[in-house]
Amino acid sequence: MLEQIAANPQWFWISLGGLLLAAEMLGASGYLLWSGVSAVIVGVIIWLLPELSWEWQGSLFAVMTIAVAYLWWYWLRKRPAATSGSPVLNQRNRQLIGTRATLTEAMHNGHGRINIADSSWRAQANEDLPIGTEVEVVAVEGTTLVIRAITR
Repeated sequence: MLEQIAANPQWFWISLGGLLLAAEMLGASGYLLWSGVSAVIVGVIIWLLPELSWEWQGSLFAVMTIAVAYLWWYWLRKRPAATSGSPVLNQRNRQLIGTRATLTEAMHNGHGRINIADSSWRAQANEDLPIGTEVEVVAVEGTTLVIRAITR
């Protein structure tokens, strides 16, 4: 077996790269990606230049792994930071700002409840509002929705 590997080192490096990339897909969080890419590149170089000794192949693999990982880190550092989705993700009450609804219960002393979709929320307004008033959520204070009547 070692004789076959010594006779065809390019297949060793390409196979090693494939195994490292497959292991990366199992969830290595990027640690094996650059080693796998480097091994495949070394395999291609050995295919083109078969006279390189094992010592040079190993050194080329080590240097290339470090260089490719550094280049990836450098590229990520220069890239503008991307926002990861909505700033109100998982904040259901903040997502309701701007939502319009019709009061199903009258507001007394500026407090009451409002139904939005399939949820009932505690609501606060600057004034008492009768049933059937169309309102808009303008802010959130804790779990209380601050609403105002929509004038037409």
